[in-house]
Amino acid sequence: MLTLKFIQENKELVIERLKIKNFQAEEIISQILDLDQKRRLTQQSVENNQSELNKISKEIGVLFKSGKAEEANQLKDKNTKLKEEVKEQNEELTSIENQLNELLVQIPNIPHESVPPGKGENENKEIRSGGEIPSLPANAMPHWDLAKKYDIIDFELGNKLTGSGFPVYKGKGAKLQRALIMYFLDTAVDAGYKEVIPPLMVNEDSGFGTGQLPDKEGQMYHVTADNLYLIPTAEVPVTNIFRNVILSEKDFPVKMTAYTPCFRREAGSYGKDVRGLNRLHQFDKVEIVQVQHPSKSYDTLTEMVEHVENLVKSLELPYRVLQLCGGDTSFTSALTFDFEVFSVAQEKWLEVSSVSNFESYQANRLKLRYKDDGKKTQLAHTLNGSALALPRILAAILENYQTEKGIVIPKVLQKYTGFEIIE
Repeated sequence: MLTLKFIQENKELVIERLKIKNFQAEEIISQILDLDQKRRLTQQSVENNQSELNKISKEIGVLFKSGKAEEANQLKDKNTKLKEEVKEQNEELTSIENQLNELLVQIPNIPHESVPPGKGENENKEIRSGGEIPSLPANAMPHWDLAKKYDIIDFELGNKLTGSGFPVYKGKGAKLQRALIMYFLDTAVDAGYKEVIPPLMVNEDSGFGTGQLPDKEGQMYHVTADNLYLIPTAEVPVTNIFRNVILSEKDFPVKMTAYTPCFRREAGSYGKDVRGLNRLHQFDKVEIVQVQHPSKSYDTLTEMVEHVENLVKSLELPYRVLQLCGGDTSFTSALTFDFEVFSVAQEKWLEVSSVSNFESYQANRLKLRYKDDGKKTQLAHTLNGSALALPRILAAILENYQTEKGIVIPKVLQKYTGFEIIE
């Protein structure tokens, strides 16, 4: 979240920049600044009364030593009343601070100066594109029909076992899925990312740290008996490894990668866009996460975008890179680039990755800091990206690589699959 100090020093900037995200901040920022003024006055009153208490305590001791018990007891009565007043003031101070925090977490991250205005995905800006759209056979099928024809993904069986949005991968379909995971992980490790295998459930503190709570609890599966949440992305547990951690400048950059299943309720999703692998409740994803020095985080964002672009290029899929407009940039992100691949059989673009710089927004929630050269504690910057999310990548491979003989496996995956075609 934004720091209170930043809001105090940049009130007008925050209000104006948040309009790019279609967020009207005037009222809530006024409430925050008013509460902060009230907090300061209450804090000053507590400190004054505490100072008076200390003074009275010393005077009582002197009076008792001087044999002036009656005067000492009178001061003790005053001391008791003042203690009660301080207790009430501290309770009020706690209440004010809680109210402040409740308001601060409702303010989104301010977008980077390059983020254009816009209400939604139709106003995102295409940065570049690449790859060739293949010519398919006349009898080309969407991936859900191909999955059934070659018996590699069973949507009906998944529905039987769990429900809609939980497919079962079978045979060469399962091996192709595993090949993608291994390829993405190996590529990340070769690029200097340290692989971790995190838990698939997190607590409330972890959900809060990366901004899923209290903003997106409706999209997360909640294990109520233990008050734990199934992760919507490996970003959550991996970034939270550094919650309440103080790094040194020599630790930068911190580079982590993880493969995990991801779980999303996708409440409200319906229609043709949810067919097959297009939108699932459980899906596999390889994530890359970096913690970086603030002065280098945008160079790092460029590096991460290039990493994802090279993955998509290597799979020889037609793709485009989009810079998200304000209305489509997430609550916590300052700047996001999306990758989409073109699904020829469906004749539509499918999102397969988002790469974002959160600047210090998550770090403030996480209390993720570093000590600069002057030994002063500063907030770090956090970044993450999908590298890559598998369902729509797999859907595009099945559709774009279909031939009369079968589904050809992209060359970079063949050493992982052990076969060149699904027949």
